[in-house]
Amino acid sequence: MTEQLRLMAVHAHPDDESSKGAATMAKYVSEGVDVLVVTCTGGERGDILNPKLQGDAYIQEHIHEVRKKEMDEAREILGVKQEWLGFVDSGLPEGDPLPPLPEGCFALEDVDKAAGELVKQIRTFRPQVITTYDENGGYPHPDHIMTHKISMVAFEGAADAEKYPESEFGPVFTPQKLYYNQGFNRPRTEALHQAMLDRGLESPYGEWLKRWDEFERVERTLTTHVPCGDFYEIRDKALIAHATQIDPDGGWFRVPMDIQREVWPTEEYELAKSLVDTSLPEDDLFAGIRDNACYSGCTTAD
Repeated sequence: MTEQLRLMAVHAHPDDESSKGAATMAKYVSEGVDVLVVTCTGGERGDILNPKLQGDAYIQEHIHEVRKKEMDEAREILGVKQEWLGFVDSGLPEGDPLPPLPEGCFALEDVDKAAGELVKQIRTFRPQVITTYDENGGYPHPDHIMTHKISMVAFEGAADAEKYPESEFGPVFTPQKLYYNQGFNRPRTEALHQAMLDRGLESPYGEWLKRWDEFERVERTLTTHVPCGDFYEIRDKALIAHATQIDPDGGWFRVPMDIQREVWPTEEYELAKSLVDTSLPEDDLFAGIRDNACYSGCTTAD
């Protein structure tokens, strides 16, 4: 087979690609896989979370341009391609009761229409594998939930010339597998938490685990564990590139790298849809595809 493997990662905001599956993408890039990040919004309504940059008038006034520049830097670090869908950040509503979402934002778009923009990207890039969020968005941000919705519609719609005509959306294409990012899972969190305590170190995960119990989060099925510990430094550099969102001295980076690699050297995914035969658990997002006759995407799972 000479057809190149292609992976598409669909994310809600700039920085999501670096906090969810970044080491996996860097690993596949190193192996010659063509990787495309599709970012649904510009992150215009995101707060400045890095305390070192809070109060900066220029950043506050030009947050969209700043976050775009951060995305450019992260993209270069990861070695991936990147496209914007062009939707407007919905923001994270807060309060009781929650305020209405702002008019014109991503989460209020018509799902089928918004999915059409992703269909165009799928038909152009032709990925065998797509990653996105589960139905809860990974966490209940309206843009993450909307990202899930359009990803599910577009995964099927990319092969549907009746719903999305080729004259407008490009030649049909059938991606073979779709995964949910599940990197923030309880087994990983508990393992790293205990490893820090066992070494007499302060764990950043104590409060996380308390909130896990409080929110009664349903545990997901982790079908796929991708070994990518050798790419954790690249992941962290890409994350730090999103300077408005990430404090380099914050909790993201408190677990020493050698502990991370020893205790949990993988990133996790949940296989949501597959048109090829595969055996679970997997250690490769392309399991069942590398040796499959439908390598470049086809209409049936031969």
